[in-house]
Amino acid sequence: MTSFWPKGRKRRIPSASATWNSILNRKELWKSSRREQSGGGKHSLSTASHLRRIGVMGGTFDPIHYGHLLAAEEAYFSLGLSEVLFVPTGLPPHKNRQQVSLAEDRYTMTLLATVDNPHFKISRLEIDREGTSHTVDTLREMRHWYPAGSVTFYFITGLDAVLDIHNWKEPEEIVSLCKIVAVSRPGYNPHRLEDLPPSIRRAVIPLEIPHLAISSTEIRRRVGQGRSIRYLTPWPVEHYIYKKALYHRRNGW
Repeated sequence: MTSFWPKGRKRRIPSASATWNSILNRKELWKSSRREQSGGGKHSLSTASHLRRIGVMGGTFDPIHYGHLLAAEEAYFSLGLSEVLFVPTGLPPHKNRQQVSLAEDRYTMTLLATVDNPHFKISRLEIDREGTSHTVDTLREMRHWYPAGSVTFYFITGLDAVLDIHNWKEPEEIVSLCKIVAVSRPGYNPHRLEDLPPSIRRAVIPLEIPHLAISSTEIRRRVGQGRSIRYLTPWPVEHYIYKKALYHRRNGW
């Protein structure tokens, strides 16, 4: 497939095979060590109590960008998490298959964006599962991965999504399975969390992060218009987007 680059940009593309092989090989080498690796922040507190704190960051990641990565990193250090697990959505409940890129492309972009961070991991759980992806189903399945009482999940998502939690599948069940980390978003007042039902509000942890006005929608639009997306997403993701001609107008974006 011919690579598509923004108009006016001249850039020498490194060997694709060398780039992907290097990144994927590093990912394989880190797999075993990352299962047991601890991080900074308050992680020593959770280790002492033998209770793992695992962040779960679900999303379409179409594409993943620095806003996602910043939120995950801030949650990791602020909440003393053992790790953050990125879970690319298989089929989002609010979109059809024609509205999202192929799951394998979104998974690969997420891998490329997180490969150099030892406390970031990726799960294919939703991608490999048939049917619509729902947070409650994912959390239920993940509960079976660990002995009872050995882990607390922290579901990391935007404040705007938390304010819409009443439209999620089984919201009361979700808050029984995890804590909800509500990441600040430009234009959304965190005081609105007080309007949530008490049973849900008690499970919500507000998290303030530096505001980055970056969205996947804007990245797709810029690519379709032939504009630069440099500094909006990690370079390996940018490279992959142009290599696969994702979001180009002829692909419907």
